[in-house]
Amino acid sequence: MVELSPDEVVFWQWGFVSINETILFTWVVMAILLLLGWLSTRHLSPEPPFSRSQNLLEILLGYMQSQIKEIAQMDPDRYLPFSGTLFLFISLANLLDVVPGYRTPTSSISTTAALAICVFFAVPIYGVAQSGIRGYLKHYAQPTILMLPFHIIGELSRTLALAVRLFGNMMSESMLMAILLTIAPLFLPVLLDLLGLLIGQVQAYIFAVLATVYIVSASSAQESTAMRLKIKS
Repeated sequence: MVELSPDEVVFWQWGFVSINETILFTWVVMAILLLLGWLSTRHLSPEPPFSRSQNLLEILLGYMQSQIKEIAQMDPDRYLPFSGTLFLFISLANLLDVVPGYRTPTSSISTTAALAICVFFAVPIYGVAQSGIRGYLKHYAQPTILMLPFHIIGELSRTLALAVRLFGNMMSESMLMAILLTIAPLFLPVLLDLLGLLIGQVQAYIFAVLATVYIVSASSAQESTAMRLKIKS
């Protein structure tokens, strides 16, 4: 029997508390990220010669900063910790899918929903930090208070879309690979692994970009509203 979701494989359970594949491999990804972060930053140097790990880290950070700057059209350092962490987690989780016995946590709806909920709360947090609570809440009533329900529905629907998009793509990729490997197990594994890696990295990039767009658009809306109110006053 083939489990469609890593949530279905339970390693340990006590009452309503359980550890399944999703939780275990999420911990594995987190541990690897912490280890790589420690290894890359333990010998940081402000002057050359730089270590290979520092060069690689700076290239990666520089790439993420450039992508965020293109989206936000402002200083990317404000958004880098959150968007960069999302990208690195999803990217590594999908990259490890080539390891035998490993199943990416992003093929579980619980993981993608948790990531989408993080984005859901990050939007108002960044918005409040930009304009204050009063300034942020005002945009829900723009251009009229009648738009309030539609703004709320929009916030909820895009959170759902983020979760379902990532889950659907990763689940369909896993199922397609399993079917094709059953049909032609001798010829396709390498090509399918490469295809899976490409799809996983694309999905990590798309999720991080969409999250950044949502956060930046909310912050930009607060700035526009604040400017209009200032002009009127």
